Amino acid sequence: MNVSDRREFLVAMSGAVLTPAAFGSQDGQPAPVRSPGDEHRGKCVIASANGLWDDGSGCVVEAMKCLNDGMDPVDAVVAGVTLVEDNPADHSVGLGGLPNEDGVVQLDASVMHGPTHKAGSVAALENVRNAAAVALRVLKHTDHVMLVGEGARRFALRFGFKEENLLTEEARQIWLKWKQDLSPEDDWLNEGQGEFPPAAHKRVGPDQPFTYGTINCCAVTDNGTLGSCTTTSGLSYKLAGRVGDSPIVGAGMYVDNDIGAAGATGRGEAAIQNCCAYEVVRAMGEGRAPTEACLHALKRVADRTREKRLLTDKGQPNFGLVLYALRKDGAYGCASLHPGFRYAVHDGVTARHLNAAALFEG
Repeated sequence: MNVSDRREFLVAMSGAVLTPAAFGSQDGQPAPVRSPGDEHRGKCVIASANGLWDDGSGCVVEAMKCLNDGMDPVDAVVAGVTLVEDNPADHSVGLGGLPNEDGVVQLDASVMHGPTHKAGSVAALENVRNAAAVALRVLKHTDHVMLVGEGARRFALRFGFKEENLLTEEARQIWLKWKQDLSPEDDWLNEGQGEFPPAAHKRVGPDQPFTYGTINCCAVTDNGTLGSCTTTSGLSYKLAGRVGDSPIVGAGMYVDNDIGAAGATGRGEAAIQNCCAYEVVRAMGEGRAPTEACLHALKRVADRTREKRLLTDKGQPNFGLVLYALRKDGAYGCASLHPGFRYAVHDGVTARHLNAAALFEG
């Protein structure tokens, strides 16, 4: 089977995971990879995998419904991610999000409106679950882009947002178990240590729930109007006050209405250091298809990851990072550093999960 036939075969298979390595490379750069979204045109919504639930509802469905009702895409994506923020079973955002090391849930979010090129964001927001909607208020009602901490909370309360404890009992128990397993030398007893006779004094193992904690959603209308949003509870058990890429315009989310929109989930530090969302949009502006643009930006991340603690024995990044892209004409794509990631899309007809392309195999 020649290379061209192989591409067509992989694209046709719904479960295929596309990797540049499968098609060879050119000058050390990922070779062109055809994605199922390359040929799509018109209205579209894409999101991270948690944007579509098992029952067929969720973020991309709600956002598409809003687009069909004539809503502006920035309002549509916020309406979509709000469903996830309100879901206590999703520990990556909003109510039920996993807390920082002090047991406090701190939320970050950003939104961007294509036609006006205006953005709004909040960071380290406490006690208000719908960070994306608060960021949208910053965009619409202020001359600023970002509000943080106590100022962001007070701003939200002025607009009538409800103040509440975001640490659910389930998330609290997960956090407590993390505290117990943190170190065999601390003052917390691990499971079994309180028994008589005590169990071996060791960590329980790598079964502790953990999340980078994010949803990104991008939308485009039939006439090419774009909007994007990223919202998160952030890295699980992070240092208090840590802010990731999600509220950073150009890192966790970016829109250029003449080109397209992009977002990121995964290791926020890498997305910040490499301006990932901006780089994806810039690459699309140079003519790359959405998935190719994502792979290009991921290659830059891999090339610039130089700390040994962040590399595998193969010299590859040992963390996860997924990028999402939606072009002005409706073409869409997604890629991750490593295989095994999915994303959600609503192409105006159906909502479904697709496998992300991967920069590295295995």
